[in-house]
Amino acid sequence: MLPVVWLESANEDLSQIISYISEHNPSAAMALAERLIEDGENLGLLPALYRRGRVLGTHEFVSHPNYILVYRKTLVAIEILNVLHARRQYPPH
Repeated sequence: MLPVVWLESANEDLSQIISYISEHNPSAAMALAERLIEDGENLGLLPALYRRGRVLGTHEFVSHPNYILVYRKTLVAIEILNVLHARRQYPPH
């Protein structure tokens, strides 16, 4: 199993998502955060299993119907690059 590293961009995405949801439903925000983090940590088990990303060299895992973890595999780790809402335009043009 490869270790999983959350890059600053992914941490910022996660923080913004959870902050927004917690304004309306703190318990749902906490449950979503736990799910996204757990799913992210499990990407080290079978990183090539999930679909190829829209950006070359990445993969995308649909953690929740509305949220996607974008990651890449390096020689030493899985790097989570972004946490996206499914409706968000990605990559940005």
